[in-house]
Amino acid sequence: MSNLIKPHSTIGIIGGGQLGRMMAFSAKERGYQVGVLDPTPNCPTAQVADWHIEADYDDAEALLSLAKQCDVLTYEFENVDASTIERVMDQVHVPQGTDLLLITQNRLKEKEFFKKSGIPVASYARIDSIEDLKNQSETIGYPSVLKTIQGGYDGKGQFVLKKSSDIESAATLLEQGTCILEKWVSFQMEVSVMVTRNERGTIAVFPVSENIHQNNILLKSIVPARISKDLQKEVKQIAETIADQLNLVGVLGIELFVTEQGELYANELAPRPHNSGHYSIEACTDSQFDMHIRAICGYSLPEVELLKPAVMVNILGEHLERAHELNEQQPSWHVHDYGKSEAKVGRKMGHITVLTDDVNQTLNEVEDTGIWKF
Repeated sequence: MSNLIKPHSTIGIIGGGQLGRMMAFSAKERGYQVGVLDPTPNCPTAQVADWHIEADYDDAEALLSLAKQCDVLTYEFENVDASTIERVMDQVHVPQGTDLLLITQNRLKEKEFFKKSGIPVASYARIDSIEDLKNQSETIGYPSVLKTIQGGYDGKGQFVLKKSSDIESAATLLEQGTCILEKWVSFQMEVSVMVTRNERGTIAVFPVSENIHQNNILLKSIVPARISKDLQKEVKQIAETIADQLNLVGVLGIELFVTEQGELYANELAPRPHNSGHYSIEACTDSQFDMHIRAICGYSLPEVELLKPAVMVNILGEHLERAHELNEQQPSWHVHDYGKSEAKVGRKMGHITVLTDDVNQTLNEVEDTGIWKF
């Protein structure tokens, strides 16, 4: 039997970004108190939480203070220090544990997990030196992608090799430590799926999202993904397999490539709510944040249903001012602002969700605003 964390208890969130903010909204709606640990004053989560410990994520004393004031602890991004979390697990319930964190913080471990679980992945190899890179590039072939095994997001920490003369330039990544070389997957589209599991082993899978990126940053998501029903079913089966294999508690994002031949290749995991799941706030019977709170607090999970097809578009720093004008021009569009104090180019400042009966028409309307250049 799972630990039931009832309303009026306190949920601690490590990380104060927009994911923590939306987790806090769901928690507050259900009657919980919320505390957050984040080094940034007035961070997005702190604006809506009950209290804020302003400290670094690996500050052991600060995390212990958070743990002592909470009934359950969760995190909103994967680059938190697993060893520091392990040190407070005797003070507070941490239903997600640290195994999932340790896997998703290391691209090699993540790929090995996929392989062991029977989930198809592109060919890959561990790279510790330029000699390794030269040898494995011959085996894996071109194009291929060299990535640092830790850190990196939105395209950072990676280099695409198109020919052997790229090896010298790519090798600069090795200065950051061990890397992984992956065969380039020629994909038709990227899709993702959010899956939730509670401590009793109940699994709920969200609709599959089709994701479109620009400059390695997610620009928009289309739900349901424009793939066959058979392929959607296969994605959901992969999500259930991964959730069970990991003993998942909470929400997990899974990104996959779809080839023109209809083959699926796992790309990466996100051990928390994910940008491509934001559409669920308006478009589903329960949002990814609602389901995460239910799962970590030990509650049963309902099946998630899509109420209406949706298009979600990210608002980056360069879009912010004009995107806010859509509140007046498009009253049926749901505009979210994350409360960040400084708008920067490429920084996620909010998102817009549009519920629609005609996805193509909505995509055209979004493009016609001239705010997002596709």
